[in-house]
Amino acid sequence: MAIKKEKNKSWLIIIGFLILFLGISVITYYIASNKHLDNLEDNALKEFYIQEQEPNNNVESNKEPEKEEVKEQKKIEYIAVLKIPKINLERGLVDPNSYLNNVNYNLEFIKGSSMPDQENGNVIIAGHSGSARISYFRKLDQLVIGDKASLNYRGKVYNYKIVDIYDIDKTGTAEIIREKNKSTLTLVTCRHNTNRQIVVICELQYTN
Repeated sequence: MAIKKEKNKSWLIIIGFLILFLGISVITYYIASNKHLDNLEDNALKEFYIQEQEPNNNVESNKEPEKEEVKEQKKIEYIAVLKIPKINLERGLVDPNSYLNNVNYNLEFIKGSSMPDQENGNVIIAGHSGSARISYFRKLDQLVIGDKASLNYRGKVYNYKIVDIYDIDKTGTAEIIREKNKSTLTLVTCRHNTNRQIVVICELQYTN
């Protein structure tokens, strides 16, 4: 009986070490993966600003877009950068047709969104709140009317001021209340741990 107990104890120790090793491996992989993504995103931001300074950066290419494969994607390409100084946000935005244009990867241009250069258009950007790595709008609830935001797009900086903030029920659609004869930027995220969403309306002040 004593020998059997010793064997059971040995197996428990082995299983314990295996579980500990597996846990450490998972954490290490998670940290390394996040670090790799951070590097890709930092490089993409640098590349975006370099291209913004190059001549003819507003000329659209006639080249056919390559088909994107998630597993083969090794480079992130931004077409715009959103900045909100008050909450220390500087985030690149990808083409609306990219698979990375999704709140589960990045900030997302919502379907039907205008681009910043469209007169009297409405740029609509959504993002997650919360505490996850992808919760890029986690501090959106700290903004107040009068705070500033900007979008770098095709060699120009579109500067906005927040003019309205309101909550709506989380139903899958967002009612956007804005001045239709003004160019606007709308930011949308969930109010953390509630069934509500925050909608931030910004109006274009000037372009430089």
